[in-house]
Amino acid sequence: MSTQSNPSPTAAPASRWQMPDTLILIFMVGILAAVLTYLVPAGSFQSQEVSYLADGVEKTRTVIDPASFAYATDESGALQYNRIVLFEGGGGVGLLNFPFEGLVSGSKWGSAIGVIMFMLVIGGAFGVVMRTGTIDNGILRLIDKTRGNEALFIPVMFTLFSLGGAVFGMGEEAVAFAIIILPLMIRLGYDGITTVMVTYVATQVGFAASWMNPFSVAIAQGVAGVPVLSGAGVRIPLWIGFTLVGIAFTMHYARKVKLDPTRSHSYHSDQAMRDQPMTTLANSRWNLGDSLVMLTVVATLVWVIWGVVANAWYIPEIASQFFTMGLVAGIIGVLFRLNQMTMNDVADAFKEGAGIMLPAALLVGCAKGILLLLGGGEPGEATVLNSLLNSSANAIGEMPEVLSAWLMLVFQSVFNFFVTSGSGQAALTMPLMAPLSDLVGVSRQVSVLAFQLGDGFTNVIVPTSASLMATLGVCRVDWGDWARFVWRFVLLLMALSSVAVILAELLDFQ
Repeated sequence: MSTQSNPSPTAAPASRWQMPDTLILIFMVGILAAVLTYLVPAGSFQSQEVSYLADGVEKTRTVIDPASFAYATDESGALQYNRIVLFEGGGGVGLLNFPFEGLVSGSKWGSAIGVIMFMLVIGGAFGVVMRTGTIDNGILRLIDKTRGNEALFIPVMFTLFSLGGAVFGMGEEAVAFAIIILPLMIRLGYDGITTVMVTYVATQVGFAASWMNPFSVAIAQGVAGVPVLSGAGVRIPLWIGFTLVGIAFTMHYARKVKLDPTRSHSYHSDQAMRDQPMTTLANSRWNLGDSLVMLTVVATLVWVIWGVVANAWYIPEIASQFFTMGLVAGIIGVLFRLNQMTMNDVADAFKEGAGIMLPAALLVGCAKGILLLLGGGEPGEATVLNSLLNSSANAIGEMPEVLSAWLMLVFQSVFNFFVTSGSGQAALTMPLMAPLSDLVGVSRQVSVLAFQLGDGFTNVIVPTSASLMATLGVCRVDWGDWARFVWRFVLLLMALSSVAVILAELLDFQ
């Protein structure tokens, strides 16, 4: 007699909801943007030149005239809607071709095409450096020399990157550092998310709470008619406080990952790096070639930072310096036979390094396409984005003082999804927010603070931030995994920012 056992109900595989891929999320936002074009009429502003003093030098900038907004109308006087269709030919933007239009938009100076090429070039250059094996061997020696003090890496690096964001608006430069620091973090028992926190996120904490950032604070204060770089007595303590909060949050997470690697939000994506054969200090190599490669990398990083600070280098110049670094490192690797490298290995390493950046590059282009669906960021063109900007400003102006100050922070945070450039957002929003603050009794200095905090902190989560997506790309962290981790940190930052803005208004921060 045979018995047949019934399978246990628990044996059936449980269905588990998964976060949609980032590309799917971006396409869903694109559909929402297309729907808005049917509901919101297009409007435009006129532009005007404003002058302000920065470091004793008079500078000018083109900004919108807040009193010039007007809805576009057709010949009969009816409101004009820039309705998005499924496909638009002749170089136009439609729902099914916004990814392509986003990918090819812009110039070599910025998003999207400039940022994409920047990502591919530095990815390839560091691919060559990593192929030499010098970085891995150098990390082994660094860990050996600092044994027992590994916990200091996180606060020291977070502070340095936060300082870079505060002083000279460091952002895109963090991508290169993340490539180098990721293997160190994995060796120390941390993960890719910890790497993103101590590099890119740290720069944005500094960027948001800066007292002297020339790309956000100086421009916003100049446009608002506030003395440039004033208010440092409040902003420096804010920077210290937010940096300490960032360090504490990162160390708390990193400690959990070190005790149990499976608690990492990027555990699966870090697996490939963990699976790589780990060289031990006993059998590692270090010779003259390694010293020259390391010297090349360090010299390039110092040279790029100097160029950014002293000569305002941006994407084209920075990309060229890193390409040169990869070329020199490749030649050294071939001459000294590092990892038995040949010239063909140099080419392969460059292509592999650039290939790692392709998924993030696609996201950057598609995210830019969302802005194009709303008409782009030009104030002089009739777009849905301009209408949303004007309507938001009018709604804020009807609120009490303290609530208006807080709503400015909320507005800047939301608007940053569409315009992630600090200087671009300042030029679009501050001409509206500054006179609006006068009408509702909010200090203009407070309106600048609301801009700073709203613009900077949301950069750590919005998928439209090219620098964020590039850093996630080099650390091989999916945006969905990143969002599941970082939303708590963003809420914490926004809560503290709300307190800061409200207190600044109550204490009449001038």
